[in-house]
Amino acid sequence: MLALFLTVAVVHLVALMSPGPDFFFVSQTAASRSRKEAMLGVLGITLGVMVWAGVALMGLHLILQKMAWLHEVIMVCGGLYLTWLGWQLMRSARQQHRQPAGENAEANVELAKKGHSFLKGLLTNLSNPKAVIYFGSVFSLFVGDDVSAGARWGLFVLILCETFAWFTLVAAVFALPWVRRKYQRMAKWIDGMAGVLFAGFGIHLILSR
Repeated sequence: MLALFLTVAVVHLVALMSPGPDFFFVSQTAASRSRKEAMLGVLGITLGVMVWAGVALMGLHLILQKMAWLHEVIMVCGGLYLTWLGWQLMRSARQQHRQPAGENAEANVELAKKGHSFLKGLLTNLSNPKAVIYFGSVFSLFVGDDVSAGARWGLFVLILCETFAWFTLVAAVFALPWVRRKYQRMAKWIDGMAGVLFAGFGIHLILSR
């Protein structure tokens, strides 16, 4: 049983550390807004993981196998949302590029309006292609019928705690003053690159379904 928990912990940590929409969202929110806003996003992402983990424990892979159309809907909706988010970032980068030097002392990325980061974090995670693939296949391998109900609840709590801890660390690092200063000097380039990546994630998700 201990081996199962250690294996899941390591696999999930590797999945978390792999850069994706969740990481870009938290890091940019922390660097461009504040640690508080980033933590709202972290809570939203953790809630999204709670949904995915709960569905996976109830047999997500079986649901996706029997309801192929549901998989298609998830992929298309997720792709459209990520593409829209990428467009928002690229538009923000273009606006910053047009501003005279020194005018934008506090870069303000339009990832979310103040106080809306929780919802943005939740939607970003629920539309994340990594989440669908990970919880629908990789994670499901570790929760077969031979895993007891107690162990399933333990894995559920482990996944949530690990997710919250990792993204809290990301938010804390990118909210550091020197990181924020560097971000503000390169905001238009970082936003533009992140926008392309988000849009790329979304388009790839739609085309690869």
